[in-house]
Amino acid sequence: MTAAAPKLELALELALARARDIAGAVPDPELPMLTLGDLGILREVTVDDAGVVVWITPTYSGCPALREMSRDVAARLAAAGLGDVEVRTSLSPPWSTDWITAAGRRKLAAAGIAPPGPAPKRPPGPVPLTLTAAPVSVRCPACGSLGTVRTAAFGATACKDLYRCQACAEPFEHVKEL
Repeated sequence: MTAAAPKLELALELALARARDIAGAVPDPELPMLTLGDLGILREVTVDDAGVVVWITPTYSGCPALREMSRDVAARLAAAGLGDVEVRTSLSPPWSTDWITAAGRRKLAAAGIAPPGPAPKRPPGPVPLTLTAAPVSVRCPACGSLGTVRTAAFGATACKDLYRCQACAEPFEHVKEL
C-alpha cells in the first residue's frame, strides 16, 4: 500500500459525507418545507474517483416530482465540484410514510400540514393502490383536536387529502399514510 492510499481513502470518505449532506438537503418540490433527507427518499450515496451515484426512491412510482428531484440533486452535487453525478431510482422496497423523519413530521405540522400516522402493514409484494382510502383520525395541526373531517380525498398532490377541524374550523392538508 502506498502512502497516497490512506489520503485517497480519506478524501473519498469526506466527499461521501459531503455528497450525502448536499443530496439530503435538497428540498422536495411538492413539500418544500421538507428535504429529501426528511422524507427518507434518499436511499444511498456512493463516491469513487469517477464521481457520485445517488439512489432515491419516489414516494410512489408515478410521482411527477421525481424528475425534478433528480435534476436538483445532480445540479447541486455538480455545482459542489463532486465530479460526474448520476441519480438512479430504486423502487424496491417501496417508500413508506414511516420513512419520514421525526424532524420532517415536525416541519409538516409547523407548516400546517398534518403528518401521516403509521403506515398500514402489508405483506411483501406489490403495493396496492387505492384511490379512495378510508379516512383516518387526523389531529389538527393548528389546535391539536382530533375532531376533524375529511373534505376531499385529494389535495394539491395525490399523496395528500384535505381535512377541516370541527373545533377551530381551520382547513388543512394531511399526508396520506402509504
